Amino acid sequence: MNVQFLNPFLEAANEVLKAEIGVEVQRGEISLQRSALTANEVTVLLNMIGQLQGVVLYGMSKATACMLVSKMLGEQITELDSLAQSGVAELGNVLTGRATIKLSEIGLQTDISPPTVIIGAGITVSTLDFPRLVVPIRFEDHSMEAHLALRLAEASSNQSHVPLVRGLGVRA
Repeated sequence: MNVQFLNPFLEAANEVLKAEIGVEVQRGEISLQRSALTANEVTVLLNMIGQLQGVVLYGMSKATACMLVSKMLGEQITELDSLAQSGVAELGNVLTGRATIKLSEIGLQTDISPPTVIIGAGITVSTLDFPRLVVPIRFEDHSMEAHLALRLAEASSNQSHVPLVRGLGVRA
């Protein structure tokens, strides 16, 4: 994966989290992973299509998800109910949407899917042959991880990448 795709996401995370919850963010050590992702307690997944294709995942604890939504709404959220899930999904949408604007500024036109929220640790999300850059994002006493499994689209390809999710209790 090309590291040039990383900066728009880091800039977006800093801008959006500062505006939405009023905190400065710090980036942890970046790693490259090729294995399937075992989801955090809460994972927001968005697909990207266009000149840049792949998947973006934001993983966090339930406590972090509730704290983020509490600050966004200005009220105490203690359960990951439908309102909290909608709030964390929207945060993933805004983060990735802001990153796509920044990507367009460097000549990469992309669109994003509506967010999917995965609840439950231990669920396997495979990005198949897409290696992932994993970026810890820290703020206050909380953190989340951004997983970026992205690559430039082949000129002749109109296919998008959809990750394989296992462990959701769905049987074929």
